[in-house]
Amino acid sequence: MKQWLRRLWRDQKGATAIEYGLIVSLVVIAMIAALGNFANSTVGMWNNVSDNVAASS
Repeated sequence: MKQWLRRLWRDQKGATAIEYGLIVSLVVIAMIAALGNFANSTVGMWNNVSDNVAASS
């Protein structure tokens, strides 16, 4: 049992997987924030287009 716990304590595979998971989660959070800002700007653009189309009719 002690040998198994020592081997588990020294194993780096799990730590690497956790690090990769954290990196991926940070990238996803950055993408969501960027897409949120992009969506807000495109909503304004489409509202402007709609207003111009309604005014020209």
